[in-house]
Amino acid sequence: MQMTEIIRRRKSVRKYDLTPLDTATIEMVQVQIKSLTPLYPQIPYSIEITDKTKGMFNIKAPHYLVFKSEEKEGYLENIGFIGQQLDLFLSASGLGACWLGVAKPGEKETSALPHVICMAFGKPAEALHRESTAFKRKPLSAISEGSDKRLEAARLAPSAINSQSWYFIAQDGKIHCYRKKANPLLGLIYTKMNTIDMGIAICHIAEESANFGFAKEASAPARKGHAYIGTVIDTNKL
Repeated sequence: MQMTEIIRRRKSVRKYDLTPLDTATIEMVQVQIKSLTPLYPQIPYSIEITDKTKGMFNIKAPHYLVFKSEEKEGYLENIGFIGQQLDLFLSASGLGACWLGVAKPGEKETSALPHVICMAFGKPAEALHRESTAFKRKPLSAISEGSDKRLEAARLAPSAINSQSWYFIAQDGKIHCYRKKANPLLGLIYTKMNTIDMGIAICHIAEESANFGFAKEASAPARKGHAYIGTVIDTNKL
């Protein structure tokens, strides 16, 4: 399947066959990890495969991806962007995956980089894909303004507790991306997760872009109650 089709059929798989994947499949995932394209190439990160995680709302799976990163501006969006490439790849390869917002590695840390988030993956023990009508998402009118066919891919992106805390302004061939600011009572965890979500949605836009670029623009319009993340641009028009 093409990634554009996977975006319209993927789902977060929460039930797995706990049988470990064969060596060839794990090696396939490791090769894919090395070929990922970061949103911010200058930010150091690592991705490890493990069979143990711990924490609330954990999901039993044969394997997990552990994402780590240097903590600097843009690192959360970067991890979301990178991780969603793997999510889509796994789905296209017949494997299930699910972001785990509060899970942590179950083994002693082997990297000097701080832990960011985990993702479960393995053979699904439930339906791997779904019909487009099964998505429970806000309408485009609630999360965007302007017209750009790529906004539908962003609308279908997964988010923490399905919060969909993003907003997009399509203007002059560009897409300005914003994160809804979290209620102070919800704490830093929601801000962290919603920022990762922005990277996930931007990944979906990138998959449907012929010449994807991303940059901060001083001229981007402000949006009340939202934090400006950056702008999707056409690299052929630079």
